[in-house]
Amino acid sequence: MVKWLFWAGVLLLSGLLVTVGYYQYRDWHHPYRAIQVRQLPPPESRPMLSIETHLALTPRPPETYVFPIPLGQVGPAEPLYAGARQYPFFCMTLASGLGQPLIDNQRGEGVAVYDERGSQLGDTILGYSRDCGLPSVLNYFYLDRHGALRSYLPDNPVPPSQVAQTEIGGRSVAQIYRVESGTINRYIYHIAMLATPATAREQAPWWNRKLIYQFHGGSGIGFRQGRLKPSKIVRKRLQQLQQGYAVISSTGNKTSYTYDMVRAEDTARRVKHQFVSLYGQPRYTIGIGGSGGGLSQYLMAQNRSQVIDGALALYAYPDMVTQALYGLDCDLFNTYYAFRSPRRHRWQDFDNRTELEGLNAAAGFSQRAPFLEPLNQLLHGRWPSWPQGSSECINGWFGLSALIHNPRQGYIRPMFSDAINRQQHWSYWEDLVQIFGRDQHGFARAAWGNRGVQYGLRPLRQGRISVPEFLHLNRHIGSWQATEGMSREAIWMPLGMQLPLWLSLWGNHNITEGAPAPRRQPDPHAVARAYRTGQVFVGANPIPVIDLRHYLEERLDMHHLSASFEARSRILDWHGHTDNQVIWVSDYRYTPLKEAFEAMELWLQARLMGQSRPAQIEDQCFDANGRVLQRGAEVWDGRWNGRQPGACSKRYPHFSNARVQAGGPWRGSVFQCRLLPVDEALAQGQYGEVAVAPYLAQLRQVFPDGVCDLTGVDAMRPPDLTPAAGF
Repeated sequence: MVKWLFWAGVLLLSGLLVTVGYYQYRDWHHPYRAIQVRQLPPPESRPMLSIETHLALTPRPPETYVFPIPLGQVGPAEPLYAGARQYPFFCMTLASGLGQPLIDNQRGEGVAVYDERGSQLGDTILGYSRDCGLPSVLNYFYLDRHGALRSYLPDNPVPPSQVAQTEIGGRSVAQIYRVESGTINRYIYHIAMLATPATAREQAPWWNRKLIYQFHGGSGIGFRQGRLKPSKIVRKRLQQLQQGYAVISSTGNKTSYTYDMVRAEDTARRVKHQFVSLYGQPRYTIGIGGSGGGLSQYLMAQNRSQVIDGALALYAYPDMVTQALYGLDCDLFNTYYAFRSPRRHRWQDFDNRTELEGLNAAAGFSQRAPFLEPLNQLLHGRWPSWPQGSSECINGWFGLSALIHNPRQGYIRPMFSDAINRQQHWSYWEDLVQIFGRDQHGFARAAWGNRGVQYGLRPLRQGRISVPEFLHLNRHIGSWQATEGMSREAIWMPLGMQLPLWLSLWGNHNITEGAPAPRRQPDPHAVARAYRTGQVFVGANPIPVIDLRHYLEERLDMHHLSASFEARSRILDWHGHTDNQVIWVSDYRYTPLKEAFEAMELWLQARLMGQSRPAQIEDQCFDANGRVLQRGAEVWDGRWNGRQPGACSKRYPHFSNARVQAGGPWRGSVFQCRLLPVDEALAQGQYGEVAVAPYLAQLRQVFPDGVCDLTGVDAMRPPDLTPAAGF
């Protein structure tokens, strides 16, 4: 046995050293290293819009920049009302295929700008770009007869016979697309439409007077401009551009680069202002985007941004901040299974994990890096076990937890110098520090906590886990450490080499220990500010929304179906109905986007005439061939609303999450529950028919502050945020 462990350790160490060499070589030769930010400008003091009740009820200031941005000039760098500019800030105009940013200083602030030798960068630094400015420019693309998108050079036109045609108003039109690109609020914007090079910039002969705002998803923590190539906008919305739509977008509306909805709104309003100043008001604007691009639309609508009139919210969550509540539970569970549970074999059957996590888990499903768990167990002096499956927690949140919650982690790519990395805090909370504020230690306040949460309460009541299992889980699962006490995931090796491997798997070194392991509550100020600044979707839903997604539960994809029902639950709580939301779900092999655009157009045209939602637009589900399986008001009934499963719910069953499995509400917007003494919880029947009375002393020890009261009330939600507030 000792010999086996010895040789296993040798093999693992050899693999680690090879990996170290590869990653160190890659890091030192990464193209970002030459232009990484090495020096910061002085701190900027620029207050954000004063929000007393809610962003939706707060008048936005009048525009100060005179739009449109002239060709060849740079748009505004300072936000109108989103507060101070964020530094450090990494420019990505090169990565977007738009060349180097403009030099705006010689003090070394921002990224280096080099001399150019043809299409290559030279070796001489000409200056630095702090704000990543890009002069507005026009680029042209055409669709060839084979369906390929290619660059079109007006000085060297392509023969008409090589250009594909589309029909606009009964007329055949060459598919040549004009894309205007530049920067607004330091983010890259694009305006795309059908237009021949002979037409002036201000002319849009084929525009159908309908506008699309393209949102984008991803999980990011700010501090970079973002990448978005002009050709990508054309490819992504080609079908709509062929019909005469105009499409606008910005990297400031890509959640890979920020989840600050005030900053995102400030940017989106200005991008739309640029469009309107050139071409006039559209008849209506349809938003579209997936994941973070879907939740952005829910929040843009709720917050009365006046950017979109209807939303095609794909793979949407209600918002990011409340998804982090159960998402950050994932590594607590994984740490418990791997390092703390006395019955690891129980949880190596991944089918059992769904009982606690709520999210889907599956035995036999491949993990991306299964060797990390036995490696870490060896390092902890525990007998190693190879994972026999995977879960949505692992597929979706592995690595993401550290990125969004650990201020010491930061980016892997060398966008910033070591000195800046050491002095800067990196997290989702830090990206929104103007909203959340700083604590007494100088860190951004965090809105995550799990005080009083009884993990596994529902399966306990259902007899799926025993009382001893329930008690051991809640005694040892712990909580994330205080922000100021967290450290990076990587470890240091001899000669100063940093391993880019997870040798503190699941962030276990940042999770509280003890018996019981202490719990934390969210920062009350951060929670209140998250609500008031429109980072939380409270359910106000004033515009038409088609919540559309593929069914991905079997793939353990984090874009789970229950997110649609979270949003619906909040809408029901707020309005008492869901007249402005329909839910469409399809087999992953079919995307009913054409149907969604047609339905949204009908819906918006009806609203323009003062009519309600057309009767044919309703909840429905599709099969792999695009056939509508079922439709109607009850097709999505199920566990989320306490009813028997409807026809679509039977075809596409949904899962839950850890907070629901702990007895919380399906709407999922409880940052801090109201606490009850354990004795009172028992008297109220929280544990059902389970005989927990003999374990009462242990329960009191595990939950010395009390347990959640299960009413679904968020004790930290500002009490004045109700429908009566007027939004």
